[in-house]
Amino acid sequence: MSDQNVRNAGFTPSGITGGSLASSLMSQEARASGGGVPSGGPTSTLQEMGARGTTHSSGYTSSGISGGSRASDTMSKEATAHGGGVPRGGTTSTVQSI
Repeated sequence: MSDQNVRNAGFTPSGITGGSLASSLMSQEARASGGGVPSGGPTSTLQEMGARGTTHSSGYTSSGISGGSRASDTMSKEATAHGGGVPRGGTTSTVQSI
């Protein structure tokens, strides 16, 4: 994943850009969780990466998720919580797609 992809999606050091993919994702996630954006979800994970301006060590790569990375830990936890599969629209799949 590149820093530019994260910024282009609207996750920036100064916050989420209005009218962007990021703001749409944040809105959908807030509605689905009753009004707030959960810690550890796609929006907060991507915004943290956008605010830091560095994604290279996260483990989300164009070739897939790197073993032993933060991404693989997130994927493992998500799969365990969902009975062995990674849910579509979850943190892992959303962040990997960006």
